[in-house]
Amino acid sequence: MKKVTTILTILILLIIQSCDKNDNCYGKLCFTPPDPFEFELVDKTTGENLFTNGTYRSNDIEVINIANDSTFEYFFISENDLNTILIPSIGWQTEDIECSLRVNNSEILRLFVSARRVSEDCCTFTIYDEIRIENVEYELDNQTGFYRLLID
Repeated sequence: MKKVTTILTILILLIIQSCDKNDNCYGKLCFTPPDPFEFELVDKTTGENLFTNGTYRSNDIEVINIANDSTFEYFFISENDLNTILIPSIGWQTEDIECSLRVNNSEILRLFVSARRVSEDCCTFTIYDEIRIENVEYELDNQTGFYRLLID
């Protein structure tokens, strides 16, 4: 067993040493995922979260890709009564996305995003050239990054 451990250690050291230290990116750790889109639906008058107060149910949510009428991946975040809708899959590649967020078969908003993946200084990251939210009044909470949708 000791011999196997010694051989594995030597192999790992050889692999690590074979990296090109002259490469400008050597040793630089950089992973920058795109900012996700997170929505909180609140009553425009009272400010109450519409999932928390029972107006909407999480199993009535649909996120539809307008281009091909397929469903879009989303997560309902109920932990600590947060009750938000998270769409994490936008911006991982250069793309234009248009989707519809629906609750109870009623369209709450249309979201258009033009995203570009860029590589700079050894890092790859997303630039959103355009974000357009239509058919609903909203506020962007700069602290949380949530879009607060104001529903009548």
